[in-house]
Amino acid sequence: MSNSDYPILTKERSFSASSIPYRSDDNINNNNNNNHDYQDEKTSDISNSYADDVFTVTPPTRSIPEFEGDEVEVWLDHHPDFLQSYLNRKASKALLEDLMKQNHHLSGSQGATPDYSPCGSSCSTPIQRFYHFDGERKSTGTLNKIVTTIDGQPSFINYRDRSRTMPTLRPPRKTRKELMLLNEKELLLELVKDIANDLDVTSLCHKILQNVSILVNADRCSLFLVRGRGSDRYLEAKVFDVNCDSRVDGFEKRTPIRVPWGSGIVGYAAKTGEILNISDAYKDPRFNKDIDVETGYRTRSILCVPIANCYNEIIGVAQVINKMTNRENHFTNRDEQIFGTYLTFCAIGIQNAELFEKNAMEMRRNQVLLELARIIFEEQSTLPNMVHQILIQTKSLFACEYCSVLLLNNTGKEFSQTFDTESTGMVTNGENVKDSSSGIRHLNIDITRYVASTGEMINIRDVSVDERFDPSEDIASGFKTKTILCAPIRTNQRLIGAMQLINKTNGSTYFEIEDENLFEAFAIYVGIAIYNSKMYDDVCKAMAKQAVALEVLSYHATASSNEAVALAVEDIPAPSQYMLHDLSFDDMTLSDYETVKATLSMFKDLQFTTKGAMDYQTLCRWTLSIKKNYRNVAYHNWRHAFNVAQMMYNILQATEFNGLFSDLEKLSLLVACLCHDLDHRGTNNAFQKKTQSALAHLYGTSTMEHHHFDHCIMILNSEGNNIFAQLTPSQYSSVIKMLEHAILATDLALHFRHRKDFIQKVNNNTCSWSDPSDRILLRAMMMTACDLAAITKPWEVEHRVAGLVTNEYFEQGDLEREQLHVTPSDLMNRDRKDRLPEMQVDFIDSVCDELYKAFACISPSLQPMYDRVIDNRREWNKLTTHSIKDN
Repeated sequence: MSNSDYPILTKERSFSASSIPYRSDDNINNNNNNNHDYQDEKTSDISNSYADDVFTVTPPTRSIPEFEGDEVEVWLDHHPDFLQSYLNRKASKALLEDLMKQNHHLSGSQGATPDYSPCGSSCSTPIQRFYHFDGERKSTGTLNKIVTTIDGQPSFINYRDRSRTMPTLRPPRKTRKELMLLNEKELLLELVKDIANDLDVTSLCHKILQNVSILVNADRCSLFLVRGRGSDRYLEAKVFDVNCDSRVDGFEKRTPIRVPWGSGIVGYAAKTGEILNISDAYKDPRFNKDIDVETGYRTRSILCVPIANCYNEIIGVAQVINKMTNRENHFTNRDEQIFGTYLTFCAIGIQNAELFEKNAMEMRRNQVLLELARIIFEEQSTLPNMVHQILIQTKSLFACEYCSVLLLNNTGKEFSQTFDTESTGMVTNGENVKDSSSGIRHLNIDITRYVASTGEMINIRDVSVDERFDPSEDIASGFKTKTILCAPIRTNQRLIGAMQLINKTNGSTYFEIEDENLFEAFAIYVGIAIYNSKMYDDVCKAMAKQAVALEVLSYHATASSNEAVALAVEDIPAPSQYMLHDLSFDDMTLSDYETVKATLSMFKDLQFTTKGAMDYQTLCRWTLSIKKNYRNVAYHNWRHAFNVAQMMYNILQATEFNGLFSDLEKLSLLVACLCHDLDHRGTNNAFQKKTQSALAHLYGTSTMEHHHFDHCIMILNSEGNNIFAQLTPSQYSSVIKMLEHAILATDLALHFRHRKDFIQKVNNNTCSWSDPSDRILLRAMMMTACDLAAITKPWEVEHRVAGLVTNEYFEQGDLEREQLHVTPSDLMNRDRKDRLPEMQVDFIDSVCDELYKAFACISPSLQPMYDRVIDNRREWNKLTTHSIKDN
């Protein structure tokens, strides 16, 4: 066959081993310019023939002047400008980088210690160095990351002197032309020497395949290495479709190809240990013709030889395709002998390289554990930040698609905190990037709970066959869980949670035994890190509590006993005299002291003082203390609390609600209304977080609402102010629990979480108020309805209250400009006060309309509230129209 009969090799992938899946992104870049591997001048013009024991070369069609190497070197010494010009014009980027590396290694071998050299190991586990040790802290308190590259992947490990582990200078490889002039024995010896000192698996495999292509005159070569153990073995090829012109750096970013054990020609050779010499691939049923169809490459002959170690165990399979000779179209018996002899030596090199790779991997993993230990004891941080760092390190170290940490509560039975790589964020510049309190997607509750309760590690290689795996989470999210590795987290011999990894991403189908061993050690350090972070968090919270307590005590004081005695002897009018039963009640008709007496009137009317629930004088002192602990802000003051309580009193008098709630529920709701904005500073939760106030450090979510509740408890615990003192322990516990839930329910962020469920149940008439969960939902919605009840008052009252709310918002906006140096939102911006009517309409439509409509459906006596919401919307809409016309 002449050279013209050979198939045209394009840059498309031409690998045609049987049963190998085709990957569209695995293209081969046949770069023939300045190739430092074996190459021929005008190799397309050279035809090779094999006769006896000598390789001969047919002269090229065009004569090229030949010079001795010494002559060329002397000439270049006298013409350095030409050499520089030639390299600038024709040298590839890869060649220049190789020259730079060689020069770098030379300088290092002469006593200079290089500052950086990339690690050339083919270890597939990317490692991150968390932080550099020496003085690189930023103002945020974290350390800068040092990013390098290992095997083309980001890494934080920087090996300072590679010359200690691998030889940096090697004799230059002979060119293909020089090798073709050697006899068989000399050639075989030269090729064995060529691979003897290479400890990089990828580079070694590439050299082996290039050498094989010379030995047997093959067009394409591939090398598959055995991975896994026992029945889980498979073949993996990271280097494939190699020819004399290919470069090893072209395979670093290519996805490895996997072949099931015993599948196809390659799998059959590995399973049986037989040499397969196939003269016509299309006649062999094990050959996959689809690959040729996709690539346009024509596979004719195949020679497949297994590679065995000294124990006669198969460690790999080498495959060559298409004999390139004028005399034969298939590989000969002599090719089999030469091939097998050379692979015997290759087996030794492959095993040595893999041992070196494993050793390098263990060294890096040990360094990662040391780095993690250093961070634990060197850098104190909050729990979310520490877990965030751990998750980033874990995902990179174990090459997994997803990882999460789940921490148990104090009982050790349920998970109280969950963190994962998708919902966990570091705190930067006072803002949380992502809220780690939100639930994670892939909880796998049966698996993680089992590990956290038993302390046993679980490695599930196929979740589809494990009955503990719940596929519903995958169905809901669209995520595909294939394999799970879950380990317990311990501290002080106590189980505190579990850590899970999902889906390997480095080509493996499951987590290996090496991953289990490392993960077990890693989990120990994770436990230490979490324990230290919790201790640090507890200290921060204690300091924050102290700061808040000092601030509160410096500002507030409880009412004196003399004030309470004086109030207790006064005559308290009935609620009707204060018009407390009227849904359109306006507090402006009462003085501040009369609002206190009106509050006592509501408690007396509900018979809390006559049924032995509380002492009346204590109630008087408590009411005065509550009033005294409201700050003098524009809106969220004592009068707002009094109005909210009056609306709750009114709703409880409605026929549908009067017999629905118990006395304890009514008591907790009324007290919650009076206390729901205690010590309000005129700023919202977002402002507390932005300014990183002591309250924001103390409470993660619902900042102000938690503070209102804690302040309520502080007053109750003050001398002479415990209105619940006459309750039984069980009653006291129940009231406090309902009180906390009611106050927290005034956070609109929590309201919107449950609003849809409430509206649907009311509209569909599926509410069962005897059900505890429905009763809790109803009480929460009642708190919101009372808190926003100003929108249900007559237009004059609503318009006045809206002005108070707006003034308070504007004051917060002024603080944001002053302290945060930002432009506030339109709601807080004095410069946008013209948008008030428009924003009020939006507020009614998005929050109020459906809420009060639902309460009107529950109780027709509350219909006037909804009617006035509609009336007020109409008034605000008129103002919006006028504002648009004026503009």
